Amino acid sequence: MLKQKKVLVLCTGNSCRSQMAEGIARALYGEQFEIFSAGTKPSYVHPHAITVMHEIGIDISNHRSKSVTEFVSQPIDFVITVCGNADQACPVFPGQSKRIHWEFEDPAHAEGSVEEVLDQFRKVRDTIRDKFLKDWMHTLK
Repeated sequence: MLKQKKVLVLCTGNSCRSQMAEGIARALYGEQFEIFSAGTKPSYVHPHAITVMHEIGIDISNHRSKSVTEFVSQPIDFVITVCGNADQACPVFPGQSKRIHWEFEDPAHAEGSVEEVLDQFRKVRDTIRDKFLKDWMHTLK
């Protein structure tokens, strides 16, 4: 059996965008890749991210916010940064990792009613899912 390639999704807090991206990528490509997420300054998994992911049938409630330092000694095949801060702070990983930068709005900064904030989380979730559905396999070439 071929060894699965490792994918690390990286953002600053590892609370929203990278957590949703990890869940979506695992749901779509978990048979083909080992997928993880981490942050340059990890915090917690945002409850709204858990809520909106649950709405599409993906459970990230057992995820934890992880530091990128947990992965720096591992060979990572693909590093996807999902915010500008993480893109600038991304360490070098052993081996030949391919860096990909996909910038997504941070829903943690959304303001308004609970429903308006959840709508921002849904918008980002759907944008991330579309990116993986439309662009992921093309980036591998």
